[in-house]
Amino acid sequence: MKVTPVPWAAVALSIRPRALVRASGGPRYAVALAVDALGTGLLRPFLLLYGVTVLRLSAPATGIAMAVGVVVGLVCMPAVGRWLDRGARSTVVAASMLVRVLGVALLLATPVGQVWPFATAALFLGIGNQAWPAAHAALVATVAHGRERDTALAAGRALRNAGLGVGALLATACLAGGSGALQALAAVTGVAYLAAAALAWSIRLHARPAAAAPAGDGGRAAGPAPRMRALLAANVIYVFCLNVPEIALPLVLVTQLHASPVWSAAIFVANTALVVTLQVPITVLMTRFSRRTVLALAGVVLAASYLGFLAATSLGHGWGAPAVAAVSVVCTLGEIIYAGSATALVTALAPTHVLGRALARFELSTGFGLAVSPAAITALAPHGPAALWGSLSVATLVSASAVATHGKLLPVDS
Repeated sequence: MKVTPVPWAAVALSIRPRALVRASGGPRYAVALAVDALGTGLLRPFLLLYGVTVLRLSAPATGIAMAVGVVVGLVCMPAVGRWLDRGARSTVVAASMLVRVLGVALLLATPVGQVWPFATAALFLGIGNQAWPAAHAALVATVAHGRERDTALAAGRALRNAGLGVGALLATACLAGGSGALQALAAVTGVAYLAAAALAWSIRLHARPAAAAPAGDGGRAAGPAPRMRALLAANVIYVFCLNVPEIALPLVLVTQLHASPVWSAAIFVANTALVVTLQVPITVLMTRFSRRTVLALAGVVLAASYLGFLAATSLGHGWGAPAVAAVSVVCTLGEIIYAGSATALVTALAPTHVLGRALARFELSTGFGLAVSPAAITALAPHGPAALWGSLSVATLVSASAVATHGKLLPVDS
């Protein structure tokens, strides 16, 4: 099939901000997303530091408590899926934010030296963080149809990354204030979650269980739930890319290339900026292809970037750090392509009466991948660049192949 190149100017003109806001849930919901992301950016990157600095917990105990909170929080996903399939939309989004308000309140009430109250707070924060993506995707799938929905999901991700970035910058500026500043940041985060929950709940969006998404593209009207086994397994590997800028690259740059931590910070900032600016345009550009094809392409791009990191680290101290930074742009592009197609593919595949459960299963695989990837990355890194980047590249290529092969059984437009 011959594909005619589409200039970026045409892509930019096809993006209508007002229509995009409506397709994303409306102005109030957009504000709710921004406020929620800002609050998350204020606290999430410094939760470990809060446990160590404010609560005087050991770093291992704090890390284990946070990991357990994330993993146990995944248990809520089946219940979230069933709730969504009963037609709830804005209520589930608001609930995911209110749960995090409770987590912040428990965090502020935790006595110094007590790990179990901190673990409980991390659990509630984890539940909210796990439940939100599925609830948000279901809400957008109810409001927007077809490829407009894909763009709306991409816009939500761009907005969320912008809020996370701004929140993290504000929190970084406040860290000089010590433990008192961290407590204040936690309190502000709780207020932000509460305000976001009120805004989300106020849109009062509810879908009839049989009409949660239109037939044809926003989800099939009837039929059995999609198996999605290959897609879910592939997603566990794909999602490793989200922890590459935060975990893998800082680890490689500092311990193997002995580069300044400034390189890690610059790569993280560039990753955030690229996602914010390019997520929507690239998603619009990729709507000319089936979602399954785009998702497979994302795996190829990510695998190529991992091989690029392998080559860059072989340059050693000096040129290694700039080369890693350059390759990180390719990795971010793969992340953008992946994020713009994966959830959209699930919403297109799922029959309307099981859309919530399908999204919950997908987010369960995402959460599992995010939970195991730090351990996998840190376990592979000491064995050398070939072990880390070679393993990631092979696993991602196998996943991309599984997505492409599995696509033969899917509807053409998916």
